Amino acid sequence: MKRLSSIALMGLFVLGGIFLWSSCEKTSSTSSPSHLEVYLTDDPAGYQAVWIDIQQVWVNTSSDTSDNSSGWVQVPLFRPGLYNLLSLRNGTDTILGAVDLPAGTISQMRLVLGDSNSVVLDDGTVVNLTTPSAQQSGLKLNLHETLTAGVPYALELDFDAARSIVQAGNSGKYLLKPVIRAFARATGGAIDGYVLPDSAKAQVWAIQNTDTLGALPDSTGYYKFWGIAAGSYQLVFVPDSTTGYQDTTLTGIQVSDGQVTHVDTVWLHR
Repeated sequence: MKRLSSIALMGLFVLGGIFLWSSCEKTSSTSSPSHLEVYLTDDPAGYQAVWIDIQQVWVNTSSDTSDNSSGWVQVPLFRPGLYNLLSLRNGTDTILGAVDLPAGTISQMRLVLGDSNSVVLDDGTVVNLTTPSAQQSGLKLNLHETLTAGVPYALELDFDAARSIVQAGNSGKYLLKPVIRAFARATGGAIDGYVLPDSAKAQVWAIQNTDTLGALPDSTGYYKFWGIAAGSYQLVFVPDSTTGYQDTTLTGIQVSDGQVTHVDTVWLHR
């Protein structure tokens, strides 16, 4: 999903509304740990590929937010290294890592990227992404979420590839200034459907008040918005301007927490 109003990581990191979710009920005690899983998904962009080098994820379980705080706990990653963000869209995600934590409050999160970030342009050219120096120690994300003993939690990191890559004037360089939103996998709702024909090359925008999200349908025309707030949405289907197809708008699309709203297939016309 491609976000117009942004939340930023690594120099542009602001999170709204967020984070932890209890996926099932368990008998808990103060001595049993909580289980936290961290997932990655993508807001799409107009490139062939966007490779992000994820090396470390940390969470801070203390009120001391300094770099040397004893409260920092590293989340073991299943596969540190490169992830192609454009393979993670329309509800597809991948787990980064998991950790058992004592019951209590998470005050911060920190992501550390490596140096092998790159983008593949439409013509196949591979361009290295220059990243801010903040990546060396990781960019901090302020949180305040309480973990209950014996309960599993999941955090989804939705990486907006389009807004995260900035071309530096006429230098030919591309900068990586990651824009991410985080949401609890089980909170909010979802919208999905199909827009056809594929030759229209449409984008889909979901608008609620001042909040706008975008999705880039796959080759079958399928699109999905997920982890979005409950309420009424307007869906705007915008074809590529070179195709001759016309915009189409749907209103009154209702979203409920914990449910997927299935929208009838939309056919665009010239």
